[in-house]
Amino acid sequence: MYRANQHQMSLYDYLPPYHGELVEQNRWVRLAQAIDWDAFEQEYSAHFSAGGKIAIPARMAYGSLIIRAAYKTTDRGTIALIRESPYLQYFLGFETFTDEVPFSARSMERFRTRIPPEKVREALRQLKTFETTKPR
Repeated sequence: MYRANQHQMSLYDYLPPYHGELVEQNRWVRLAQAIDWDAFEQEYSAHFSAGGKIAIPARMAYGSLIIRAAYKTTDRGTIALIRESPYLQYFLGFETFTDEVPFSARSMERFRTRIPPEKVREALRQLKTFETTKPR
């Protein structure tokens, strides 16, 4: 079963544990704003039936694969990076910074069966442009 996730939260609604603000120019914040999460969610939700266990949100699934590819790490390494970074958690749609990641490294294999590698490569190309260009 797939339950639609809520829309993008404001950068200012996201509170890291130190109660600071995330920098809007950060590449992960910029990529989060650039991706059409609603359109991707429509595509992703087609992989699920009407009943059963509620799936991990599309944004977390897709975003975790982007993070994995960007850092060229393992599934376990990706989970560790997500646990440590408020920017990566914001990118994945977490409402606040937490030490708990709501999926395991094993889940990422299932994400890869549902999300085409080209989608991940497309997002990586966009992320690389944010590394080399100044924000508007």
